[in-house]
Amino acid sequence: MRTAIVAAVALLLAPSALALTLRTSFAPTDPLAPRQYYLAQDHAFDAFPAELPVLNPVRVAILDSGLDGGHPEFPRSRIWQARSWVGGNALTDEQGHGTFVAGMIAAALNNNEGIAGMAFPAQLVIAKIAHSDQTIDVRDEAEAIRWAVDVGARVINLSIGGLRDPFNRRRDTYSRIEAKAIAYAVRHGVVLVAAVGNADEAPQSPWPFASYPAALPHVLGVSALTPTGNVPQFSDRDRIYNDIAAPGQEIYSTLPRALTSFRPLCQNQGYSDCGPDEFRHAAGTSFAAPQVTAAAAVLLALKPSLQADQVVNILERSATDVSASNGCKQCPLLRDTFSGWGRLDVAKAVGALDGVIPPPDRYEPNDDAGTSAAKLSAAVTSVKATIDFWDDQVDVYKLYLRKGQRLKLTLNGPEGSTSNLLLWRPGTKRVDDLRTQHLRAAQSIGPGDSHRIGYRATSSGWYYAEVKLPTRGFGPYQLDISRG
Repeated sequence: MRTAIVAAVALLLAPSALALTLRTSFAPTDPLAPRQYYLAQDHAFDAFPAELPVLNPVRVAILDSGLDGGHPEFPRSRIWQARSWVGGNALTDEQGHGTFVAGMIAAALNNNEGIAGMAFPAQLVIAKIAHSDQTIDVRDEAEAIRWAVDVGARVINLSIGGLRDPFNRRRDTYSRIEAKAIAYAVRHGVVLVAAVGNADEAPQSPWPFASYPAALPHVLGVSALTPTGNVPQFSDRDRIYNDIAAPGQEIYSTLPRALTSFRPLCQNQGYSDCGPDEFRHAAGTSFAAPQVTAAAAVLLALKPSLQADQVVNILERSATDVSASNGCKQCPLLRDTFSGWGRLDVAKAVGALDGVIPPPDRYEPNDDAGTSAAKLSAAVTSVKATIDFWDDQVDVYKLYLRKGQRLKLTLNGPEGSTSNLLLWRPGTKRVDDLRTQHLRAAQSIGPGDSHRIGYRATSSGWYYAEVKLPTRGFGPYQLDISRG
């Protein structure tokens, strides 16, 4: 099962600590925007002039508890599609989690009401998959991911998670159904953003492993930061799958009006200060992820030709390093287990669009043998792609050899890294399965970024060339293929 990732953690902060001073050229007129301190910390609008550019909409899917479709922050023109997997109406949200997430991403800007959504070009795709007890069936999640892709979502927000424990399979919630749905979205060029998870849902706190689906290849895993820049105890750590961080405490956003009506004397009906306790001081990686989702949507609106892996690369590499110098005493310099590449910076990410953008990897997803491998015809003699220790450790290519045919593989890159080159025999289904190691035909796994394999096929069939990055690093590589 998956659950909506939310934690209620109150902070003893003076009101001034949450004040927002908009120093951008563009300043939202929404009256409750000053309560959204994260707008300033994310530099959400700093890259834009006094008048925002008019951009084509980018469809953003939110897989959650639904949406209050009658909320004034979400006019119908803002909602592209909505569907429920748990009965009822997707545009009714009994729990509030989905409406809260949606407000951060797509609340109407400059409507002289409420808050300011970060992704002003976003058009919402709402998938209601959370049951009344906040549990989520992974089969519903998988179907919803595929549906969102099919109706045109370019970004999917997954503020949900299932426990990951690589040392205890009985409580590890890895799902092949979920993984296949994620691969389907990757294959169709969708940016996937997921919360890394909260330790209050784990056996101990802090928890050293990101939740699923954040802990799946090509998913951008988001951890939380406090208003002062530290990493809260509840935010899951992970040396590989924690990719980027964003504010995740004292978050202010929209709520279904039905949930705030229980406090009729509260002035801001439909907003979190009038809601239940868990939302008045909302905290959780659930609420860090939507900020990154919003940033991805903005990049795609500004440059629609971007591919998903380019968006992820820009967001990660433009992040501001989190360390003792800016609030996190436990965070070492550069990428770390607490905050990934660092704090989201929308303005830097937008600015990066004017620079050299890394080329897309058109072979993804090709993370394993069997049907997951990228098929190369006999005419292909060279492949240029990218690999990344944190997001994409393995690339696998499928090529046909006749019995007795000679094959020469030459790998160069990523520059300065330690890469591996392996060849697998026909019948290989998974390259990381200890039970199939006897199918390894040849390998070059020494140090360095250049490797060669020469091999004569012992039988006809489909062989698998594996490029692997076993240590920290990332970048482009070239695989040359010669058949004799």
